[in-house]
Order: sequence, then structure tokens, then C-alpha cells
Amino acid sequence: MQDFTVEGQARLAALARQQGFSPEAVAVLARALRRGGGRQAQFSHPELGGMGQWSAGGMLMIGDMFNNGLKARVAALCDALVETMSETMARGGLFTEAERAGGGGAAWWPAALGRPSSQGAQDGMRYAHFPAERRLAVEREGRVTLYDTGDLQLSGFGQQQGGGGLPLSLSGAGGPVPLDSLPVVEPPPRPQAGGGDSDIPVLIERLAALHLQGILTDAEFSAKKAELLARL
Repeated sequence: MQDFTVEGQARLAALARQQGFSPEAVAVLARALRRGGGRQAQFSHPELGGMGQWSAGGMLMIGDMFNNGLKARVAALCDALVETMSETMARGGLFTEAERAGGGGAAWWPAALGRPSSQGAQDGMRYAHFPAERRLAVEREGRVTLYDTGDLQLSGFGQQQGGGGLPLSLSGAGGPVPLDSLPVVEPPPRPQAGGGDSDIPVLIERLAALHLQGILTDAEFSAKKAELLARL
């Protein structure tokens, strides 16, 4: 609970008593809501029905899908947490300053993407969505893969149930979006060890080609080009 302020810990303890959950379960849900910007949450805790997903507007799924009583309690807890996070925001929020600045840990995605609009983890896999950059980063077994989301307006992320394929299901305005239907974005070329400054023009040409193909965004191309030029 060290990632919560003193007030935050007191608030979570009060919510735990009011809603009939343990402080640990409430903390898990609070962290998930912070990652989702208070608009969505993906969580996993036995008291919360196992793995679950909540979105603002009333959408809630829990692993214990036929336990309607528990589902109602989890929904009430989500609503109470969102209200509590909003109330405490003016005073710094539930989380410590270091936790808010760090986003819950070191960024595992390419730094040029900035901060994600949403992120989560499940079954040994992590994802982070960057709609402004049209990118979805997915980490599996220590390897990060970038996907081009194009003009898709992704609104939800969940666990793929059966059917093979990748274990992350996506939801868009037009319905489900298979992860393996998104184009994979190759990372920008890296300079070879010992190549020296003479390789920089070649690398810039390669970056320009990727930019023209739509693989790199304007921001990605400009940032990498500036980085290489600064080394000349």
C-alpha cells in the first residue's frame, strides 16, 4: 500500500468496510482504475470474481459471470472508487506523487510514444494503447511488438476466450477487432556498433522510407531524425 497517500489508505480502508471487501481487493481495483484514467479498468482478484473488466457507463464483466450479487457489489465499488478519486484529485489524489509520476512502474514501451491512454496486463502479457500515435504496444515473454491501429477507435481490451490466436481481444466501434489483424510496425533501424557518424545519413534515409510507407508517424520520424542529426 506504499503507492497510496495516507489519505488514500484511509479512504480505501473506509470503502473496504462500506462495500464488504478487503483493503487489498479495493487497492487492486483502484490501481486498475488509475491505469484506465478512471474510465475503464482491467483487474484480477479472487474477491472481485477473478479476472474482470469495467468501463464507465455500466459495462462490467467478471470471471464469476453467474454471480449477479457479486457483480452488483463490484459495480458499486467501481462507482464509489471513481467518485472518491475525483473528490481527492484537488488534494493530490489517492496515489503518492512518485507513483503518479512513474505511472506504476518503468515504461516498457518505446519512450517516443509518450504516455498511454490505457494499459493493462493479463496472462503474462502487457499492453499499452496510444491513440494519438495510432499505436498499440504488446509485451509477451519480454518482447515488445508494436501494432498500427490506423483509424480504429479502440474502446475496450479483454481476454480472448478460446479459439486460438493471441490472448488479447480488442473492441472497436464496429465490433471485435482481432489483434493479429493489425499490421505489425517494425522498430526504427538502430546504428550498428562501431559504425560511426558516417552511418547516420543512411539511417535517416531508411527512416524516411518507413515514414513514406506510413509505418512511422510524423512525430516518430521527426524525433528520431533530430536524435540522429544531433550526433553529427
